[in-house]
Amino acid sequence: MFEQIETCSSIPERAAAEEGNFYDFSENSIGPGMNSRIQRLRRLSVETEPTISIERALHETDFYKENYGKYSTPVLRAMTFLDHCQRKTLYLGADELIVGERGPKPKAIPTFPELTCHSVEDLQVLNTREMQRYLTTEEDITVYAREVIPYWQGRTQRERIFSHVPEAWRAAYEVGLFTEFMEQRAPGHTALDGKIYRWGMLDFKRRIEENIAALDYLNDPEATDKAEQWKAMAISCDAVILFAERHADLAEKMAKEEANPERVAELLQIARICRRVPAHRPETFHEAIQMYWFVHLGTITELNGWDAMNPGHFDQHLAPFYEREIAEGSLTREKAKELLCCFWIKVNNHPAPPRLG
Repeated sequence: MFEQIETCSSIPERAAAEEGNFYDFSENSIGPGMNSRIQRLRRLSVETEPTISIERALHETDFYKENYGKYSTPVLRAMTFLDHCQRKTLYLGADELIVGERGPKPKAIPTFPELTCHSVEDLQVLNTREMQRYLTTEEDITVYAREVIPYWQGRTQRERIFSHVPEAWRAAYEVGLFTEFMEQRAPGHTALDGKIYRWGMLDFKRRIEENIAALDYLNDPEATDKAEQWKAMAISCDAVILFAERHADLAEKMAKEEANPERVAELLQIARICRRVPAHRPETFHEAIQMYWFVHLGTITELNGWDAMNPGHFDQHLAPFYEREIAEGSLTREKAKELLCCFWIKVNNHPAPPRLG
């Protein structure tokens, strides 16, 4: 042990001047190899205070008012997700190379009224508390109270669950013997495998179509439910493809208005990548990272898993792309590091939605 400590003490001291300061006003704030782009993106992410965005709740409420009862539950959820991907505000910030936000801007967190609907008092407390504050404008609170809360009263997952539990169980919950049992969120703690690096969403759709065609409605009592679930999966594939294509359109629009030739090239590359993934499997290191990010965003936007989703063995999934491109000379170590930094900043842009109670 003492030998290890002695060895560690011999490591040269890192110098902020050599590695790049995160904050200009501090001489000792080391950015570990961050270039200027990453310093700017990281500063924005770190210094931005979380806010509540009511956009998803408004879209969800509008769609359910019009369509609830017309479709099976899986298909209704998928169509709601598709509708939101068609309508949601997009964000593509300066300096970004990995694109996509769950809300209209970094750290803008949606609510999920179909699971549990925050009250006006909840939003006001979130807006004013000292610890883990989520800023909300008074205008948004007013709109939420008028458009969202009345529809979801008595309809949320949390209320339905509580209406069926025994009194002894409710009493234990109310005195705090346990505090949360997934009554207001979806299962999280998900780590993806490597499928999305081998198959695009169009490949998944083809497999879904094959599964539906092979259903045995005469002998399988679950065939109808399976068909509805697979239909919902196919719609969700369309939703995330559309979400990416909208980013491609936005990047191309921004490129036409951009004066900096280097940024123009970056925006056009972003557009090209967003037209490829997630519809098709990724072919490059950059595409592989963007592929995962679109899948990640789709998952945490469609339902609230408290952001307990992670890329799993991300290094192993990215390694084939990295090794091939390094060998070809089409990717440098510095560029790969920059892309990974952009990705992890995106992750930091997404604090978990606030729970109720």
